[in-house]
Amino acid sequence: MTMSFLRLFAAQTLLAASLLGASSIHEFTLSSIDGKAAPLSEYKGKVVLLVNVASRCGLTPQYAGLEALYRKYKDRGLVVLGFPANNFGSQEPGTNEEIKQFCSRKYDVTFPMYSKISVKGDDQAPLYQFLTDAATDTGGEIKWNFTKFLAGRDGRILARFEPKVTPDSPEVIAAIEKALE
Repeated sequence: MTMSFLRLFAAQTLLAASLLGASSIHEFTLSSIDGKAAPLSEYKGKVVLLVNVASRCGLTPQYAGLEALYRKYKDRGLVVLGFPANNFGSQEPGTNEEIKQFCSRKYDVTFPMYSKISVKGDDQAPLYQFLTDAATDTGGEIKWNFTKFLAGRDGRILARFEPKVTPDSPEVIAAIEKALE
């Protein structure tokens, strides 16, 4: 292993350890799909729907519903965030650029997308360590692509929706409407 890799690994480990005590999504910074630093603190005061996404999944058509939600509610303060992940059946094998092109062409996605991350396992991103913390009401391991977490304007998690719960389902709409009040 190279020294730079070891330094990077050490820095990530320290960061993950320090964030285990996080109380909101606003305490995390990830990379946008274009590779730029994208702090979630940018969404303070907004309601945020965080979704682990994949381009080659039977649930991939949920991109259309996510985009419809974003367009319908963004002026009221909703932001949808997509986090590509290749953790389930290698259903997100592409590069960030390929993922971005796919989402844009196939589903006209305009909501913010992030660089591909891991949402479970030994290399789980710190944000997803926070989201799946078993000590919370919405915790527990991610079971598949398109798991949705709804965060309130303060960045605290309000609800979790499993993959087969579609973006236009009554329970998702009701939770978003309530959070936007």
